[in-house]
Amino acid sequence: MITKIYRVKGTFVMGDEYHKFTKEYKATCEADIKEKIYERFGSKHGINRNQISISDITEITPEEVIDPIVKEIL
Repeated sequence: MITKIYRVKGTFVMGDEYHKFTKEYKATCEADIKEKIYERFGSKHGINRNQISISDITEITPEEVIDPIVKEIL
């Protein structure tokens, strides 16, 4: 399986406020990316899947990566 890099944009609800997020992850497909987002936000912020809204998932090249942790992995 070929691993690709994706940039994910969206919002999540914490309390009464909406917060925007942009994350970059390596995965084999978009479905894996969605699961990673739900799992990590759920465990880190203690929120449910219905409190997370993913607005955009874009495949990016290694040159477009901004996240220093993802850059180090590459």
